[in-house]
Amino acid sequence: MNPPVEPSGAPLVDIGANLTHKSFRGDIEAVLARARGVGVRHLVVTGTSLPGSERARELAHEHAELRATAGIHPHNAKECDAAAIDRLRELCATPHVVAVGECGLDYDRNFSTPQQQRGAFEAQLAIAADTGLPVFLHERCAHDDFTAILRNACGTLSDCVVHCFTSGPAERDVYLELGAYIGVTGWVCDERRGAALRAAVPGIPGDRLLIETDAPFLLPRDLKPKPASRRNEPMHLAHVARRLAALRREDVGDLARTTTRNADRFFGLTERAGDC
Repeated sequence: MNPPVEPSGAPLVDIGANLTHKSFRGDIEAVLARARGVGVRHLVVTGTSLPGSERARELAHEHAELRATAGIHPHNAKECDAAAIDRLRELCATPHVVAVGECGLDYDRNFSTPQQQRGAFEAQLAIAADTGLPVFLHERCAHDDFTAILRNACGTLSDCVVHCFTSGPAERDVYLELGAYIGVTGWVCDERRGAALRAAVPGIPGDRLLIETDAPFLLPRDLKPKPASRRNEPMHLAHVARRLAALRREDVGDLARTTTRNADRFFGLTERAGDC
């Protein structure tokens, strides 16, 4: 399968790819090669559970272009006991782990109770405060509780990004006021559900914008041709970048350079290169 989008001419960083997902088990090398083919220089593999975070770190150890996050997603918050927090702390002390998370609140399905989610979120924010690592955040249908907890902790955090932001200008402005980066995915390409995000995108300051695929999820709906498997993968970051550049009326190369510079700064990619 050839990449459907030509490289922008500038390197890209995918700040959120779920490469531990079972759909990538058979062809991770080919997936990474296709990503390199469109200029994706670094990818951050998302940790969403303790086993998933362990595997994300292993992948980052095996592949020079990968880094990892270590965290427990709100869906898995019921698993976030004292032993899990201790292990997350250990993972966050390793050189391949560049952020705490994915953590936050998700009241859409409540696979873990809101109380369990809030406890896990606060515990992981404490790890970030203690280690100085930035935080990779998740919020769905929980904006008020999420922002209240984040506001209480933000003075202790080095940085945070609201991953896979899908809301509109009002929510954008709250997160910007808290000093957060905004992570944008192929949701912006969804003509059915992406209107609020498309309205918010032009108002994200350039120095606060990050881009991601959230692969294998959120395949851009306007991608042509669509892969038969409907699996999203990091090579489609180039498509997301082009769509964002058009919405922001920017040159795609400039947007690529800006978001890559932001990702380097946020995750310390350049300074950590010698450790990984």
